[in-house]
Amino acid sequence: MAAQAQNDVLPEGISSILDTDLYKLTMQNAVLKFFPDIDVKYQFTNRTTHLNLNKKAYKWLQIQVQNLANIQTTADEIQFLTQTCKYFTPEYLIFLRQFRFRPESQVGITFQPQEQGSDEGQVSITVTGKWVDTILYEIPLLALVSEAYFKFCDTEWDHDGQQEKAYQKGIKLMQAGCNFSEFGSRRRRDYKTHELVMEGLQKANQEAVAKGYPGRLAGTSNVHFAMRFGVTPIGTVAHEWFMGIAAVTNDYKHANELGLKYWVGTFGRGTLSIALTDTFGTPDFLKAFAKPTPNEYSLKSTDPSKAPTYAEIFIGTRQDSGDPEEFVKLVKKFYTAQKISDHKTVVFSDSLDVEKCIHYKEITEQAGLTPSFGIGTFLTNDFVDKKTGGKSVPLNIVIKISEAGGRPAVKISDNLGKNTGDSHEVARVKQELGYVEKDWKDGDESQRWSKQGDVAVGTG
Repeated sequence: MAAQAQNDVLPEGISSILDTDLYKLTMQNAVLKFFPDIDVKYQFTNRTTHLNLNKKAYKWLQIQVQNLANIQTTADEIQFLTQTCKYFTPEYLIFLRQFRFRPESQVGITFQPQEQGSDEGQVSITVTGKWVDTILYEIPLLALVSEAYFKFCDTEWDHDGQQEKAYQKGIKLMQAGCNFSEFGSRRRRDYKTHELVMEGLQKANQEAVAKGYPGRLAGTSNVHFAMRFGVTPIGTVAHEWFMGIAAVTNDYKHANELGLKYWVGTFGRGTLSIALTDTFGTPDFLKAFAKPTPNEYSLKSTDPSKAPTYAEIFIGTRQDSGDPEEFVKLVKKFYTAQKISDHKTVVFSDSLDVEKCIHYKEITEQAGLTPSFGIGTFLTNDFVDKKTGGKSVPLNIVIKISEAGGRPAVKISDNLGKNTGDSHEVARVKQELGYVEKDWKDGDESQRWSKQGDVAVGTG
């Protein structure tokens, strides 16, 4: 196939530890400070269960995972982090310079054929070890699974037009006044696609500046590409942080507050301060968000009555599941009740495209809040099947922390389709927190980016 021939001469796999999302590094910094000895387990899930890998893809994946043992940060990369990401602690940068993946002992990969003798099947991936030693596996493993699938299974595609497609999307977003970041590392088609997307977005941003369009490319979540293209690395924290802390402490009622406290204890007040609200449901998070903050780089406050709340010092929140319109109403009501009149930011990051961004921008600004967007798979895995002319559907794959400190780790989110972890523990935590079940009409995770063969949207 044309794509296969082309891919043979392209860079493949992962060649930099910084080819990951910023929030994996920030969380690793916080884990190093507060939880350096905690054992964890991660589990891979393919939500698009009808899309299988074949044995060639599996064998390639095995080799690429073992190759992770060969990479380490360079002096130039550490210098970039030191100069650009001043929130990283000196102790962490020393740790990262010496960091190595040890996939032979940390990663287990198996292949389960659909039926006996079948060439296709599902891949099972588990990661085990110290939290601080294994936290960086998620993004490279997901990127490798996606690359394997599109290298050996769905091969009716090529890179033609990818830069232009990203450029057109960027122009539309910036003309409409949308400020956004590229969030596409985990489900990208391959490294080359990611590179072309960044080139297209850079071109669009330069044109937006020249023509005075109101929107901008704020940066990318991928630290390697931020360094390559001279843009800002973007990110704060992931669900994993709150999931891990809840499991380690076995205290779900206070897990959100503890997560915020340890975060501020690592980076200080107002640094890396976009709050992810939905790990155990946004209503529960907002209770913690209204609590007073500890002193700078501390876990205690000398006078809680005079300390600002987390909601005051955080510049905003991130919406990653459930109904975005309901989320905007909820956080606006919360800020009003807290007598916070600032135009706090809402970062939308759940399955976005151009039309959704423009719509969410309107409803957010109508509420007196400031919208921003993290756009991922729509940028780095938007392809047409060359044979059918229809959509070449991305894999909807995740790797989530499943155990921490010997206890199950779960995520509830604001949408039933995004529940993660042991089902009995999920049910128990929901009951403990008084969680109200929500099932959003657009929350079918198995068909998040449409079905195979659907009409391709193009640059929509």
